Amino acid sequence: MRYSDMAVTVSDLNRYIKDKIANDENLSQVLVKGEISNFKNHYTGHMYFTLKDENSLIKCICFKSYAEKLTFIPKDGMKVIVLGSVAVFERDGVYQIYVKIMEEDGLGDLYTKYKELKERLDKEGLFLEEHKKRIPLMPKVIGVLTSKTGSVIRDIINVSTRRNPNVYIRLLPVPVQGERCCRKNCRRNKIYERK
Repeated sequence: MRYSDMAVTVSDLNRYIKDKIANDENLSQVLVKGEISNFKNHYTGHMYFTLKDENSLIKCICFKSYAEKLTFIPKDGMKVIVLGSVAVFERDGVYQIYVKIMEEDGLGDLYTKYKELKERLDKEGLFLEEHKKRIPLMPKVIGVLTSKTGSVIRDIINVSTRRNPNVYIRLLPVPVQGERCCRKNCRRNKIYERK
């Protein structure tokens, strides 16, 4: 028997996973706390965001009918507690929390650290106009910090070289998620270059 005869379609697999999650009572009502990032208030009234802690993240959606009942405006860096259900968006094979209730839980630790760093650098005068360099219309060299195996770098190279064939892309591969994602690792990595 050939493998192709035994294989299921992507749709079949996603549907199976969706059904498994939908029938799990523990996921039908979850109470989760975390910090908001990548917040988007869509023109339809739906809210899309990521809920994260130090080690992990999960996508969330709050439909307009629930978003209208919120007593605050969510924003990046805000700590919240959400009540909702976990389900699979079958088309994309993505699981996410469908939020029904959201409450504030203070400013997130990551956002607080960011604000403290920004204030310290501001006091040192690093944001003054006199320190800023004019960005050239057609830069000769572009430095990129991202994963060397991700699709992002391919997109950057394709778009940049199409718009400016003489641009020099300098890649510094760094972990973009997980525990290894920190400043120390950035310094240890070599620079990969592409003309």
